[in-house]
Amino acid sequence: MAARERVPIRIGHMTSEYRYGDAIRESATRAGVTFERMTEIPFPGLAAPQSQIALPVLFGGRTLGVLFAESNETMRFWYDDEDALAIVADRVGALVSLLQQEGTANDGGVIESADADHGRTVTVRHYPADNSIFLDHDYLIKGVAGAIFWKLATEHIRDGRTEFTNRELRLDPALRLPEYAENLEARLLLLQRRLAERNSVIQIEKRGRGRFRLALDCRLALEDLEGGALGTPAA
Repeated sequence: MAARERVPIRIGHMTSEYRYGDAIRESATRAGVTFERMTEIPFPGLAAPQSQIALPVLFGGRTLGVLFAESNETMRFWYDDEDALAIVADRVGALVSLLQQEGTANDGGVIESADADHGRTVTVRHYPADNSIFLDHDYLIKGVAGAIFWKLATEHIRDGRTEFTNRELRLDPALRLPEYAENLEARLLLLQRRLAERNSVIQIEKRGRGRFRLALDCRLALEDLEGGALGTPAA
């Protein structure tokens, strides 16, 4: 189900339906009913797990596999576990794909993504002095939202990631986020709106509680420029 729907699945009482099915078969057998036993899907690990969680391993629009965990405890996996495993699944997907396809870098300091499905290349220019971001030569955003966008773009280039979580952004000291949680949500919403207003080939899409996706219809080329951007409007 996780692979087919491409979403995380958490189950807190895994064995109840299996017990119910076994009870029906045993009752039928005692009553003299004979039938060919159905082929069952065996548990991949624990004999009788109480909780299971599965997350799709995705990269470049493809499902590469499923990250799976289980426990003898009921209701063992919660949102924090799901967020943490989502980061692991993203890393696994990127590493598997990088074995097949790697990014390239030219001598001018521009690093490009190696997504062969998209012909157009958008240059993302970053000015560290105020975290201003330009898409090609057009100003997009700056400040905290600019730092967030640069993190997403650089991790996509480096690891091939497109799936991210709010939690990992909050825990990243490089972003220097204020202590208030709502500040991150506001910055993400602002960034999402700026990209949508420009009908950009780069968008941010919500993927569930505390998760979002960097949706790309292009290749990326990154330029990290020193000295800051002059004359950019306020974010």
